[in-house]
Formats: sequence, C-alpha cells, structure tokens
Amino acid sequence: MNEQTTPHGPRSTLLAVEDTEFLLRDEMRSIRFALEYAKAELALRDWGIRSTIIVFGSARVPSPEQAAAAAEAARTEAEKKVAERLLQQSEFYQVAREFGRIASQRGGAFDPKNRWRDNVVATGGGPGIMEAANRGASDVGAPSIGFNITLPHEQSPNRYITPELSFRFHYFAMRKMHLAMRANALAIFPGGFGTMDEMFEVLTLQQTRKAPPAPIVLFGERYWRKIINFEALVEEGMISAADLGLFEFAETAEDGWASLVRRGLRAHGTTPAG
Repeated sequence: MNEQTTPHGPRSTLLAVEDTEFLLRDEMRSIRFALEYAKAELALRDWGIRSTIIVFGSARVPSPEQAAAAAEAARTEAEKKVAERLLQQSEFYQVAREFGRIASQRGGAFDPKNRWRDNVVATGGGPGIMEAANRGASDVGAPSIGFNITLPHEQSPNRYITPELSFRFHYFAMRKMHLAMRANALAIFPGGFGTMDEMFEVLTLQQTRKAPPAPIVLFGERYWRKIINFEALVEEGMISAADLGLFEFAETAEDGWASLVRRGLRAHGTTPAG
C-alpha cells in the first residue's frame, strides 16, 4: 500500500483531529454525528440559552420588499399572477417578523435568570419565514438562533441571525434534534415538505409524550385546512379527536403569542405577556 503523505510528512503522523480524510471516512460517521451535537450544544450553553421558541415555515415566502420588486418587474399575465401570489404570501413574512419581535421582547431573551436565557427565537436559519423571525428578533436587538443545513443548492444563513448562534449541519437528524430538544413552544407558518416534515415530527413527539408538553400554534388556518384535512384523520381513526388539541390556529402575531401563553408557555420577559 502506498504511504499517503502531507506537506509535513506521512498522513499517519497527523493528529486524528487534523486528518480530515480520516474524519470523513464512513466508519467515522458516529463521531461526526456526535461532533455536530456538541458544537451547537456547547455554544448555546456558553450563551446561556436554556430554551427556545421555534419558528418553522417556508424558505420561499418573500419579504414585502422582494414581493414589491417582483410586482414591479412583472410584464406578462403569468408573471403578474405569480407576483400577486407573492404579495399575498409576504403577509406571512410580516406576521412572522412581528412574532419574532414579540417573542423576543416578552419571552425572556433579554432577561437572563442566573445567566440562563429562555424562549430565545430559533429557526432553520434560511430565507423566507425563517429570515422573518430572526429579523423580528434583530429589530429589537435580541439574540436569535439559526440552525442551517448544507443542501445541494446551498441554503445560506440569513443575515439577521446572531453571528455566534448561526450553526450549519450536515445531518438533518441532528439539526432537527437541536430544533426540538429545548423548544418551549412552536410557531408554524405555511410551508412545503420541509415545514410539514418538521411539524409532523413535533406533533408526533407531543402525541406520544416523547417530549415535554409544548404549545403549538399554526399561522394561517385557511392554508393549513386547505393542505391538510385534520378532521379526516380523526374520522378514519388514524388519530384521536384529542390529538387535534395539540395545536391551535392564529392569524396575527398577537393572537399567536396569546395562544402560546394561554396554553402553557411561561414568559420570562419584563414586558407583560399575552
């Protein structure tokens, strides 16, 4: 077997932590998995972040600025139809941004208790709804978290995440674990496969009591009832009627916050909640 070399000598002389070829072997997957857990976990502890409010939603929802630009550029009827849809969707961006602000002001991000911060806004770190929630926290100078993921078409972290709390994962499973493991509440906005994957995973954890109770609010009742027939799942005996109580619907940021507080979210902020 030929000896592999580096500019400093045989590869075998490298420390294990210096040898990326070794670390990227299939047999080292469990170690890489553990490292992805530890890096984010230790950084969050260093910041004193004990719990979060998770915001899920589509990366494709445009900001009002982006939607206005698309409307301005539209020339054909097809382009105008798309621009109209984007303008409607941008309303969810506005609500998510307002929710990020409210949650940051009232939840506890500004109010550490014995160094611990509670209910810090956390997202999947990308554009769209995720950007909006991080932006809302940034609007009031609060820290917020982004759990990004490496994808074939690179998803870049949005610029509103607190830089020291912007994480990037290779493994979806570890990213989802970090999103769920310290969540005190979840705010879920319209989205596609990724959003529904995350939503149903959390609902399953709540249904099976594999996670501590956490209130869930779905923004945009018309969207969710159009996409998912929740009542049909009950009628077919696939879930119980009580499972529909795992979440509520809301349209505005204030109503969403009130739902979470009414259903058990303990707000730690200095601003009165609800």
